[in-house]
Amino acid sequence: MARKGGLGRGLDALLPGGGADDAVFGGADGTSTGRKISEKRPASSAAPGAPHGEVVQLAIDRLVANPGQPRKNFDETELRELADSIGEHGIIQPIIAMPAPKGTPAPKGTDAGSYIIIAGERRTRAARLAGLSEVPVIIREYTDQKRLEVSLIENIQRSDLNPIEEAAAYKNLMDYSHLSQEELAVKVGKSRSAVTNALRLLKLPAEMQKSLESSPESGGISAGHARALLAVTDKKLRDKLFREITGRGLSVREAEKRALALNAAEGEAAKPLKRPPEITEMEEKFIERLGTKVIIEGGLEKGRIHIEYYSMEDLDRLYDIIGGR
Repeated sequence: MARKGGLGRGLDALLPGGGADDAVFGGADGTSTGRKISEKRPASSAAPGAPHGEVVQLAIDRLVANPGQPRKNFDETELRELADSIGEHGIIQPIIAMPAPKGTPAPKGTDAGSYIIIAGERRTRAARLAGLSEVPVIIREYTDQKRLEVSLIENIQRSDLNPIEEAAAYKNLMDYSHLSQEELAVKVGKSRSAVTNALRLLKLPAEMQKSLESSPESGGISAGHARALLAVTDKKLRDKLFREITGRGLSVREAEKRALALNAAEGEAAKPLKRPPEITEMEEKFIERLGTKVIIEGGLEKGRIHIEYYSMEDLDRLYDIIGGR
């Protein structure tokens, strides 16, 4: 699969050894020329004798899902298409795995050790659908932090997370590794504002987050809709807009216009009854640009601008926009 750009060094910086990761493995029968690890290995072992960093043939039943896997939902149609491709061409890129910690239950029906999938769970699932009993694997050792980093970046590069999965993965990595938003942005090759905007999605109510996890084609809302919702400062008005988006099928642009109108209606009491139309127009531009409640008090010659924020992250976001960082 082609890698996506715009992620800085990405996996190349996190997966030492290079080279082997980008080789082609497998043929029409789904097998590879990698070295084979003996099935008889104590479950508590870190696979003594396993050639770390080299490609090996590993029984697919010995691979277990990464508990820190950011991606929770796998499209069945896409998996079946990938399984068909694997059945015909084999696995193009090996799975990356690490020995499971001591005490991890052995795979059912064997006393062999398990391996945690670090990168390639989607490929592994598709290989199972294709009926492969063995898959090419590169075995490496990782700290918990590095395992989380690799899982996050591998998913972003190869198969898009939905917006909530991506935001939750960012927060998980920040909390676990004690990273600032700026440090996280550097790690994943994103802009600071992109990370901030992603994390803001976690402020939405559970119902809206659940809708964001579904594609618009399936009746869910898009990230653009979510940003329009976040721009509405009043919770009741935000819920009203959400019902309009899902009930009437508003486009993102229509949702943005409704958010502006709802915010304007909410702040009407605080505005002068009569003021130049240029001030009203400029106020709307501020709201649209900053994505938060903005009130201009005064006239064409003199006045004040009130910009509201609701958290330190929100304040950082506004600073990035106004400061042009």
